[in-house]
Amino acid sequence: MRDFVRLLQYAVTGGIAAVVDSGGFALLVNAKLSIVVASSLSFCIAALVNYSLTSQFVFNHKATLRGFATFMGAALIGLTVNVGVTLVGVFVLGLPPFAAKLMGIAISFIVNFFNLRIVFNT
Repeated sequence: MRDFVRLLQYAVTGGIAAVVDSGGFALLVNAKLSIVVASSLSFCIAALVNYSLTSQFVFNHKATLRGFATFMGAALIGLTVNVGVTLVGVFVLGLPPFAAKLMGIAISFIVNFFNLRIVFNT
């Protein structure tokens, strides 16, 4: 039951980060950045938001620089999934970039939740 509650809490904090990620991606693509650069930058900005919110509201941990570094190490896996799915969506499936990005966010959400359980020792 505890994991389910944390998953719901993470859905809120991750949802906020997803808005930052997708909104940042849209702005960066419209600014003519490449899909890889835009997807990577928006993910990193969203990761900062995600760590700040998730450490406090989901795992009851104080946000620290060391914690953020560990979080970002785990987030690199999520970044790889996010960008990879986005690229497959655009270049293999022929989806519009924003739709592909939303797919990348959704799949990396699941990967990131399980990574965070390791980062926060739960």
